[in-house]
Amino acid sequence: MASKKTKPLAPWAVRQLRRIRSMYAAGAALWGLGALLEASERPGSRQMWVFVLLLVIFASLLAATFALLRRHETATRFPLSATLRESR
Repeated sequence: MASKKTKPLAPWAVRQLRRIRSMYAAGAALWGLGALLEASERPGSRQMWVFVLLLVIFASLLAATFALLRRHETATRFPLSATLRESR
């Protein structure tokens, strides 16, 4: 398995990721609510599938943001363990 070099993000990038994380969460919640309401009124309609598509997009962006922030926190909290992993 190839080793991944994990470098800490710049402070401005971390602030921006934390800021945008709340927007992605709100977007996923709203699109999920819209998909649920639309599915209850007109299941299988085109509008329902658009809501579901946007829900998937916002949820995947939220997951990617969480993963990046988690990787950054791990790299900054345990810099020695990241160095040991790279030396293998």
